[in-house]
Amino acid sequence: MVLFLIILIVIIGLLLWKWLDIRSTDELTNALKLVSSGNGQHVLSNAFQVDEKSKRHGGELVASVLKAHDVEEIFVLCGGHISPILVAAEKLGIKIVDTRHEVTAVFAADAVARLRQSIGVAAVTAGPGLTNTITAVKNAQMAESPLLLIGGAAPTLLKGRGALQDIDQMVLFRPLCKYVARVERLRDIVPTLRQAIKAAKSGCPGPVFVEFPVDVLYPYELVVKEIGFNPNAKGFIQKVLNFYLRCHVSRQFSSAWIQQDITPLPTSIPMPKSEQIEEIVQLVKSAKRPVLLIGSQATLPPVKPTDLVRAVEALGCPVFLGGMARGLLGKDHPLQMRQVRRDALKDADLTILAGTVCDFRLSYGRTLSKKSKIVALNRNYSQLTKNEKAFWNSNVSIQADVATSLVQVANALGSNHSKPSEWVKTLREKDNEKEAANAKKMEQKLTNGFLNPLNFLKTLDQSLPDDAILVADGGDFVGSAAYIVRPRGPLQWLDPGAFGTLGVGGGFALGAKTVYPKRPVYIIWGDGSCGYSLMEYDTFARHKLPVIGIVGNDACWTQIAREQVPMFQSSVAVDLARTRYDNVAKSLGSWGETIDEQNVDETRKVLDEALAVCRSGEQSALVNVLIGKTDFREGSISV
Repeated sequence: MVLFLIILIVIIGLLLWKWLDIRSTDELTNALKLVSSGNGQHVLSNAFQVDEKSKRHGGELVASVLKAHDVEEIFVLCGGHISPILVAAEKLGIKIVDTRHEVTAVFAADAVARLRQSIGVAAVTAGPGLTNTITAVKNAQMAESPLLLIGGAAPTLLKGRGALQDIDQMVLFRPLCKYVARVERLRDIVPTLRQAIKAAKSGCPGPVFVEFPVDVLYPYELVVKEIGFNPNAKGFIQKVLNFYLRCHVSRQFSSAWIQQDITPLPTSIPMPKSEQIEEIVQLVKSAKRPVLLIGSQATLPPVKPTDLVRAVEALGCPVFLGGMARGLLGKDHPLQMRQVRRDALKDADLTILAGTVCDFRLSYGRTLSKKSKIVALNRNYSQLTKNEKAFWNSNVSIQADVATSLVQVANALGSNHSKPSEWVKTLREKDNEKEAANAKKMEQKLTNGFLNPLNFLKTLDQSLPDDAILVADGGDFVGSAAYIVRPRGPLQWLDPGAFGTLGVGGGFALGAKTVYPKRPVYIIWGDGSCGYSLMEYDTFARHKLPVIGIVGNDACWTQIAREQVPMFQSSVAVDLARTRYDNVAKSLGSWGETIDEQNVDETRKVLDEALAVCRSGEQSALVNVLIGKTDFREGSISV
């Protein structure tokens, strides 16, 4: 017992030496006397500069940093772990948008990040609240969206002791995020969040995660009350335990309210070198059949979309757009091709991969011509070189901002650049032929009594206003829409990206409508994918953020069925029902209508009414379209 007490005293002494910055044995002796008397509160408060009477809390520090970084909204699903953040943020004028599932909150923050060209923020509670976000965080990582996820956690002293919802959250998010941190002292809140937001926006953007134990967020008085002091401590060990707990909480709140810089840290973005730009310029000048493939990364700041459009027009190359770059050139730009990418790549003598990656979408690079010179531009080295040497080889490979590189190339070419007009004309003719063939398929009347999905999508495209934002969430129906429905301008198309995630619809639409409350937001859903987030119609109603949902209802996971049924002669697990999804929306306070063979002639009228309902600001709308099946996407990839 004596040995145990000696060891205990030594441990306490070392802790006091470290925590209190004790500089002499006399100071240590005095501190130990305070322990033995059970009366150490005063010296600890002075030593750690703790304001015991303050009603302030860590949530206020979190909110102040977000406000200083121009965060206008936080998407959340409530939980006691994070309540102080939500309350403090609302007091500072940051809008709190609560959802019906944590994954929706992160998808919404992702959409805000893309559309605002800045940081998107989501906050969820500990344990299952955070595990529910993992798919959306991974999607943001692969889509390169700068996103801050704030998560609650169990009290610091109960970590690993079986507290409610206590798991190792850091190990889950390290593989998914550019930066992860756990904050255990209030004075670390500000620098940690500033660093996290900088990391999210620097280099190749991506998600970051910051974990806040609950006792870092609540006021000092409440934390002291809940920490477990023994008010009647009599024995030495009980007094030591009390003193240890007092040291712990005092250290947490040490210098909590000292003035700190909360403004944004400067971000770093890789830029091209002048000699690299000159290499590309020479290749463009000598090319007769150049092709430009622009991916999502080209839409990232600092270059504005309008400046990027001018650069593309100065280059004069035929252009194919993917991901967030869809809509960059508007609805009917003469340089944009939609239908003949494979033919163009086969005949090209110069291929510029401007943020486009050689993954499954380009058959891992196998669709690129061996005779073509290839220029690759990407901020991410891994994406820049994906499958290189295996299926393709670059002539110029630059890890740099895509849009900046294209603008500098265009500037270097100058106004006397000879554009490949004959090559553009050739591809335009082929593209028009393909469009005409598709148009014939759109007019075919199906014999199964349901609508031709291609014809409906053509009508939908014709009905879209120029300010519409389109959210794509689905497989077969959405895959067809990608060829037929045309976004009208830059940053007016949102899809999950390379991860191919189903379920983004409700969250992406919520984020888009929050950024642009006066513009119509359309979700193009398959009937399978709509099931993931249909409940968010409740969120749209509560926050008065009306959207328009279009459900292509063929009672099937058709993209999977296209391969499974002929291959295995079985439709197990791919069949759905002709559910009245419009009635689900109605039950959540929205307007709804079904289009079938009985009212197909009123399709445009129904779509116009849905738009009018949405523009009124009173209700969301959902159009349930009973479609049949076509061979339009036979042979497409299903995963």
